[in-house]
Amino acid sequence: MVPDMLIIDTHAHIYAKDEKKYPVIEKPLRPPSGKATVEDLHVAVKANGVRAVCAIQTTTFYRFDNRYILDSAVAHPDWIAGVCTLDPDNPESLKMLAEYAKKFRIRGMRSIPAKDGRLDHPGVRALWKTALDNNLVINVLVGREKAPQVDRMLADFPKLRVVLDHCMNIKAGPELVPILEDVLKLSRRKNLHAKLTFIPTGSMSGYPCADMHGPCLKVIEAYGPERCIWGSDFPNDLWTPKVSYAEHLRIFTKDLPVKDSAREQILGATAKRLWFPQLA
Repeated sequence: MVPDMLIIDTHAHIYAKDEKKYPVIEKPLRPPSGKATVEDLHVAVKANGVRAVCAIQTTTFYRFDNRYILDSAVAHPDWIAGVCTLDPDNPESLKMLAEYAKKFRIRGMRSIPAKDGRLDHPGVRALWKTALDNNLVINVLVGREKAPQVDRMLADFPKLRVVLDHCMNIKAGPELVPILEDVLKLSRRKNLHAKLTFIPTGSMSGYPCADMHGPCLKVIEAYGPERCIWGSDFPNDLWTPKVSYAEHLRIFTKDLPVKDSAREQILGATAKRLWFPQLA
């Protein structure tokens, strides 16, 4: 790893301890340790030399109530970029997204399909247009069955910066090849970026998750390091129980066989261009 390399974590979820101020959904998915607040995240990033973080709305805990993300982004402007999630079936979501961008330092939106299962849906399209108008990044969260719809949307919004969350959940096993092929096909859309968070989530083993290195290298080759980003999957005791925060980062700083110039892009430079242009 290059000394003093800029490292940005583009995928962390945060959970408030105060559930009166920030009410949770029925049957929320809880981190086993309970250590997943914005303060806990800050401890993890400082210990690992991470400069900034994209905090992604935790829909498995709060659904579309973005208040904890909004408050955290405002409270920590030096190191957090907030990424909200809004309901594409709610017509008020358009107004909310514009307001979040202007007042709460929200820098992106995680995009999910509408209730009818479609990503290529009028409500989703309207949110993508609002994101474009407000210079936001879209993180699209779908499985491979939505790949044709993702392709159409990317073609219709060529100036919108879009991230493919978890690369449609590439994972070891019988689904590896078809998912990977669809991810690689989408690389022709130059406004799409690959979030390389799938190594520990898709691996059948623990650290260093060697079975997923080959697929990850193929994604990097197809997209180019300048369109690839790393994210921790914090809190790791919930989302990557076999791999710690430090280990997940070490896969990209040491274990994955790529050039240092590629590491610089994947670990920080690409994310800086997308969410943190103000960082020195």
